[in-house]
Order: sequence, then structure tokens, then C-alpha cells
Amino acid sequence: MDRLETRELEYFLAVAEELHFGRAAERLVIAQPALSKAIRQLEHRLGVRLLERSSRRVSLTPAGEVLFKEGRQALDMVLAAARHAQQAGKPDARLRLVVKPGGDGGLLPDILACYEQEPDAPAVEVLFGGVADRANLLRDGRADVALLHTPHENIDRLESRTLTVEQRVAVLPHWHRLAQRASLRSVDLQGETLPRWHGLAADGATGPEVTDLTQLAQLVALGRTIAVLPRSFAESLGPDLVRVPVLDAVPSTLVVAWPPTAPSRHVEAFVRIATTVAAHRHHMPQPPADVPPAYPCDL
Repeated sequence: MDRLETRELEYFLAVAEELHFGRAAERLVIAQPALSKAIRQLEHRLGVRLLERSSRRVSLTPAGEVLFKEGRQALDMVLAAARHAQQAGKPDARLRLVVKPGGDGGLLPDILACYEQEPDAPAVEVLFGGVADRANLLRDGRADVALLHTPHENIDRLESRTLTVEQRVAVLPHWHRLAQRASLRSVDLQGETLPRWHGLAADGATGPEVTDLTQLAQLVALGRTIAVLPRSFAESLGPDLVRVPVLDAVPSTLVVAWPPTAPSRHVEAFVRIATTVAAHRHHMPQPPADVPPAYPCDL
């Protein structure tokens, strides 16, 4: 069978994701007839139909579904290999860490402080991606390691280790009907307006679309929505909002994640330090609020 070219695969994946030739062509910055011709040639060479086309819709065939799933993985690996090679060849190579702002569970300052004591440790470049992008930064080689939250973020095709598991809390304005409750269950929140996170499936949420925690905090304070968040996220929203534990909500797990390819020794060191700092935090008694915790770095 003829080999797939990365250009052909990129074209097919764009159509498969958009399910619209016009939008895919615009995204790829090529003419729509040229894109249609490239897909027909790909189907001819493979000997299977990948897409069902009509005047109203485009859909994937069973063969197209397979190529969509496995082709995305293959293209990500090709891109990752090229970017890893470029990174390794730079004289000032860095360890690229992707994290959600405020989404490190309070661990990142100590992880970085300990990591910097590693022999020959490269500088850490901290990247901030959108909620739908952070894991993809690892998959396609734009980042080396990440702190991600499951099940909120998809870590398929990534290696990971658990750092912390957090209870989820409802974030409410102080005058809300549930604000004085000691705890809640999911049934108590039925009928409440929940936000839609930009880049993620709505999952039944009908509230305003939000892109970051600052925006969310203002919308909650105005009574436009409530939110159910990991406790560490909720604590960063400021003192004017109320946090009430949701006892049956699925916990949020903070993981350190990296691509499935053999990690570099610098990634291995970062993962080792992150898990050790997290374990130390979990087992140590909490200090007074005005005393910062101390973490040993002889890990």
C-alpha cells in the first residue's frame, strides 16, 4: 500500500474535524477544489471511501473513523519528533512546562525550587494553554511535561502520575439560597446555571461561556452562574465568594503528565521531584496560615 504523506494526513484530519470542506480549506489556507481533489486522490490510493458527502453534510465512513483516530496520533508523533529534535539542538534548550494558571495545587513553586537544584537542570519555560489545548501541547511536542486535571482534561495517549486528589466545591455568591449550607450533593444543584468552558463540550451547561477563573469569579459574584471547582481553584477566586463542598461530585485529580515516548532525564527528574513534593505535602501537618511550608530538596 502506498505510504501516507503528512500533508495528505493533515488535509484529511482538517476535513474530519470540521466536517465541512469550506471551513477545512479556510483553516488550511488552500482552495476548496484543491482540498477536495487531494481527498479524492487519497481515497483512490487507499482503495476505500473515507468520507460520505452530500449537498448538506459530510460524515466519516468506518474507514474514515479509523484513519481519523490513528492518523491524529501519527501526525502528532511526527510533529513531536521534529519539535523534540529542534529543542534538543538548541544551545539554550529549556524544559517546557504547561500548566493552567492557578491550577498547580500550590505545588509548583516548591517543585521548581527543588528542580533548579538538579545537576545541569535546564531553565523551565512555563506555558499557559487553553483548557482544550494543554494536553495537545504534550502530544505534538510543543511541551515536555504538564500539570493537568482529570477527568476535566483528557490525558489519553499520555503517561501520568497522580499528585493530589481534591474535593470539588460549589462556588456561590454570598446571598445564594445554598450559601449557608455546610455541604451539598449534586441533586441540590439541579436547575442551577453552570458555565460553559471555552473549547470543551457543554455537557448540558447552559450558562455563559468562560475562558478563565478571573472571568468566572466576576460572573459568579454577579449571580450569572455558579461553578463546581476543585478546592484549590475555588480558593483563588477571592474572599467575597462562598465555597460549599459537594460531597458526591467526582474528585479532581492533579497529575504530572508527559508524552509516551522515552522521557529525557530532565523530564524524569521533574516527574520524580513533583511526585515527591506532592507526597510530602500530603503527609506533613499543615503549618499556620502565616508560615509557608518547607519542602526538602534532597530528593
